[in-house]
Amino acid sequence: MTTDWQAWAEQMTTGLALIDGALRLSWINPTLAEWLGLGPRSAVGLPLAALLAEPTVAAQARMLLAERRAVQWRDLALRTADGGERRVDAALQGLAGDTLLLELHALADGHPAASPLSATLRGFAHEVKNPLAGLRGAAQLLQRRAGEADLKRLAGLVLEEADRLAALADRLLHQQGAPRLAAVNIHAMLERLVARLQAEPAPPRLRHDYDPSLPDIRADADRLLQLALNLARNALEAGARTLTLRTRAEHAVRLGDRVLRSALRVEFADDGPGVPAELRETLFEPLVSGRADGTGLGLAIAREIAREHGGELRYLPRATETVFALYLPLERAP
Repeated sequence: MTTDWQAWAEQMTTGLALIDGALRLSWINPTLAEWLGLGPRSAVGLPLAALLAEPTVAAQARMLLAERRAVQWRDLALRTADGGERRVDAALQGLAGDTLLLELHALADGHPAASPLSATLRGFAHEVKNPLAGLRGAAQLLQRRAGEADLKRLAGLVLEEADRLAALADRLLHQQGAPRLAAVNIHAMLERLVARLQAEPAPPRLRHDYDPSLPDIRADADRLLQLALNLARNALEAGARTLTLRTRAEHAVRLGDRVLRSALRVEFADDGPGVPAELRETLFEPLVSGRADGTGLGLAIAREIAREHGGELRYLPRATETVFALYLPLERAP
């Protein structure tokens, strides 16, 4: 039986696998199956050492089972079924019992790259289009018949969101999974976020602290909005009542192996309880959540979107507020 988190994990473009106490694969997601050139069931039982061409992987995995800490590797060779290899960054962390989670990020020219679109994700996109069409039709009818301006505005929001999701589904179905970069005004994107949050049943108090001198960036506005929604909803579900949105330019910022002359920093600060100390090191890993009913995927997906844009997502512990900071390049290579 597929669990809720496995259903979500099957939609991610990150390669994911569960490793048992004998250091053999017990499950992989469709993305990793495509990279390996294997069916998900065919991979079950393969030893971890057969995947990653690094002599210390097995030894460090055994230490992880004993010490319950995370291990990371940079630029490893992932062996594929046809005898080839793919360069990846890898992270391994302990879950319940003797189960380990392996997370792989494909590299291209030294930087994370989007993985091939899985058949599962294309199927999901296909299935979601019919309900979206019905939702859009109902919203159009409501917009025409509503007498109150507020109801017309809310119906317009439903229409806009349905169109955005339909466009995303179309991109997936046509295998155009990479971000569609265009000039984006970061404050206009944040105002779209504000409109969504104000339509929530219990909207938070929203504060703005924008730097109006910031230039446009090259980005996919819809994906950045998804990232922002994930962060905002995480904060609300954790008990925050006030959300502050800040934008700044920052100089000499290190993102991975690069040092950028200048970067955009977008802060999502809230008055919630903060992140427990025991979760901070693995906060952005899939399946890590501070809530009993959480899937642990919101932050993992948000980080994936940030990396698609050549950026990074970080947790900044502060005494008076909980802050997640998105860093994006203000300078891009030609």
